[in-house]
Amino acid sequence: MGLDELNSGVVGVRDAVASRRVSALEVVKGSLARIAAADPRVRAFVQVFEEQAILRARATDERLARGEVVGALAGVPVALKDNMCLSWGRTTCASRMLENYESPFDAMVVQKLMNAGAVIIGKTNLDEFAMGSSTEHSCFGATRNPWDLSRVPGGSSGGSAAAVAARMVPAALGSDTGGSIRQPAGLCGVVGVKPTYGRVSRYGLVAFASSLDQIGPFATSVADAALVLDVICGVDAHDSTSADRPSGRFFGEVEVPVEDATVGVPKQAFSDANHPAVTAALRGAIDVYKRLGVRIIEIDLPHTDYGIAAYYIVATAEAASNLARFDGVRYGHRADIGTSGTLEEMYSRSRSEGFGPEVQRRIMLGTHVLSSGYFDAYYVKALKVRRKIKSDYDAAFQLGCHAVLMPSSPGPAFKTGEKAGGGAATDPMAMYLEDVYTVGVNLAGLPAMTMPGGFADVAGVSLPVGVQLVGQPFEESWMLRLARMLERETEFGRQAPSV
Repeated sequence: MGLDELNSGVVGVRDAVASRRVSALEVVKGSLARIAAADPRVRAFVQVFEEQAILRARATDERLARGEVVGALAGVPVALKDNMCLSWGRTTCASRMLENYESPFDAMVVQKLMNAGAVIIGKTNLDEFAMGSSTEHSCFGATRNPWDLSRVPGGSSGGSAAAVAARMVPAALGSDTGGSIRQPAGLCGVVGVKPTYGRVSRYGLVAFASSLDQIGPFATSVADAALVLDVICGVDAHDSTSADRPSGRFFGEVEVPVEDATVGVPKQAFSDANHPAVTAALRGAIDVYKRLGVRIIEIDLPHTDYGIAAYYIVATAEAASNLARFDGVRYGHRADIGTSGTLEEMYSRSRSEGFGPEVQRRIMLGTHVLSSGYFDAYYVKALKVRRKIKSDYDAAFQLGCHAVLMPSSPGPAFKTGEKAGGGAATDPMAMYLEDVYTVGVNLAGLPAMTMPGGFADVAGVSLPVGVQLVGQPFEESWMLRLARMLERETEFGRQAPSV
């Protein structure tokens, strides 16, 4: 199978396999060859399941030869962020705490992918326990941006974004707690969708912050992302927060333009902190929409500046609770304390050895804001701000907005080590501010997506810049259709990195 065929995306591969123009085995071998060639430099994957993928592809070809009906993703290679449980290989969350953990079950999204005929090709790198914005906080080392290997791919789903950007796989899944799909999608020049909270089951997703986490797809086009979203969404009895809403219609509707559409643009989106290319991409998207007859209105999201503070209280509080189970007894790495050590020493050393610095920082912050004397001052106040942020979006939608348009991050990809060097001068806030345009969406539980919006020339290197659309609750279809309208008029998403 040639590289051009592999580059045809989810829909192209699916159609080629279903029509038997190419075999699923050829597709998978092409993907494996691409991984072998590019990943030693990009380091997007932490595990590649060559044997299982080839067996799965052969089984798909055999079913097609017998004339059986195959699923919507039959023969399509898909990568998983390594915080989703899989019943083969390991589920590590890029942490020493879980480096040898073997899950006894598959996450619900994995079950749905398999039922649709997809081929799970491997697990991708991430910031440890999904805590980060650069995929540098991983026990496996940093992932590189395919557009410039000296730069980060974003995070925490940077491995998935980089794997799709480098055309190693047509699609991948990531998780988004505060922007972990949308920010790396923007920095890697691909499409990334964070569905409405509850749209996709979290069963089998290792929890970071349970009221914020959501699984979504990466792909190279809006239609491809819509097709994968169709497959993975739906109510699940294993997840009490999953919503019983109709699904399976996003791909079928994605080519239908939104008539008499209104898009709101927050005045906060034109921050002086933006890189000039980010503002230029936003203005370019506005111009395209105006040319297509979309009504653009200015809106106000007055609590945007409070989003980072509220998010890093709510998220760390939930993380401290969720990660308490990893103590060396119930789950995870157990320190060797010999015969003279105490139980307390075993707990302390196991967690100190198993968790990296960023995870430890967030556990300590979360424990602090939940502690007696600080609970009301920090956690309860953050929940009130969360409500205000949701009200800001509600007010915008009440003005008639079908979606809100803003940047996905304030700048293009930054240098590896620039904001997470690990030295005494490292400022965690510099990294946290990368999510200024994304965390509010998670706090409000809304759907949002990033798509390529342009390029920035940084020291002679062309780097992708993303634009973000935020939709009304459970209105992913409108959001995807608006995104497709923009995609038709631009060439940004058709470009690929040379790696």
